[in-house]
Amino acid sequence: MRRFRIHPAIVSFAVAGAVLLVSQTALAAGKDSFQASFDRGWLWLHLAAFGFGFLTSLTPCVYPMIPIVVGIFGGKDTKSRSHAFALATVYVLGMGLMFSTLGVVFALAVGQQSNQLLANPYVVIPMVIIYAALAASMFGAFELALPYALQQRLNRVGGSGYRGAFGMGLVGGLTAAPCTGPFLLGLLGFIATRGNVIGGMSVMMAYAIGLGILFWVIAVFAVSLPKSGRWMEWVKSFGGLALLVMGVYFLRPIWPWLRHVTRPSWAFLGIAAAVSIAGLAAGAIHRSFHGKTREKVFKGIGVALAVVGLSLVVGWIITPNRELAWRTDENAAFAEAQKADKLVMIDFGAEWCVPCKKVEKIFADEKVYPVITDNFIPLRFDVTETSDENDALMKRFGAGAFPTVIFFSADHRELGRFTNKNATADGFRKTLDAIIAQTGAPTP
Repeated sequence: MRRFRIHPAIVSFAVAGAVLLVSQTALAAGKDSFQASFDRGWLWLHLAAFGFGFLTSLTPCVYPMIPIVVGIFGGKDTKSRSHAFALATVYVLGMGLMFSTLGVVFALAVGQQSNQLLANPYVVIPMVIIYAALAASMFGAFELALPYALQQRLNRVGGSGYRGAFGMGLVGGLTAAPCTGPFLLGLLGFIATRGNVIGGMSVMMAYAIGLGILFWVIAVFAVSLPKSGRWMEWVKSFGGLALLVMGVYFLRPIWPWLRHVTRPSWAFLGIAAAVSIAGLAAGAIHRSFHGKTREKVFKGIGVALAVVGLSLVVGWIITPNRELAWRTDENAAFAEAQKADKLVMIDFGAEWCVPCKKVEKIFADEKVYPVITDNFIPLRFDVTETSDENDALMKRFGAGAFPTVIFFSADHRELGRFTNKNATADGFRKTLDAIIAQTGAPTP
């Protein structure tokens, strides 16, 4: 009987697509407020922190550590799965310490301005270069090696290598730091507002445990995995692809054409998926840069196509299927509202603001879009760039956080505002109905 075999490219595409979708969801969720969970009690806040920790472990910044931790937990001197699990626990403690320290330092150093850094080319471009360098290492261009003396000490990570596992956990914290910032800032910022030290420490522990789930799983199976081989090259190639796609994602705020090239149509998604499949089939994951010239060429073409295709897929996911006819001139918008007997809806947005992108998709929802177009003149203030003018504008309207949507009558009387980071189409529709009801107009 002939055995049916699935082509490696098909498996690669399925896994890559699933993990990239989870990764983008993780980034978006990390910037949402923890207030909704806390309103349900400390237990729910701990569960939310645990969930955000697990989502962090699925982001591309963690991928470069996977081959390293497989070597640590599955080393030749590891005695059993329980011993590997103990090593993983110490490793997670090291990561937890580094993440917490970095989060506190990051929050104290830049505070609420952290997200704006993602629109600064002097911050984004070096970060993307680092991502590209890490990706090149994953594809085998060079090896990230520690100093020889330190390597010799870490080579003893088998039988009695708990100190080595803890130290490597600290290094892992540095590697994954770019993806943990959004989560930790939201969590630490919320904890700071509560003033509860014990509760804050326990919540951070829940976050660290969630972060460690992936590494505990790796520890349990690493003992029985082959220590090297083709499968490890596949894992590293997948990590390299994910890092490059993440780099393109971070370039969106400073390269407008990356945003404008995306279309919300199903045809666009089909083309993006086809390009991704072509790249993976050509060998983005299952071929090697260490083979013959023909294999190297196919690998290079595959990586290029896969990065382009998967980046377009990510762009499609975060792009609303239609846009409002935004006005950008305040005086003209209010004059138009007065003439048309409509209200004014002001939206403060920024390209680095993930919750703002979520609200943009809500604007396009079939329950919301016609209500806005029938009753409001939409006015948008783009405050992506930090400037005295934008700072003064935000101060004048009291827009201290994102997203902020403010509703006005045509005579400049504020009717209400919407600032829910966990917004839903139903929730926003209720806000619109309440605003319209104030004017005495019938609710559509």
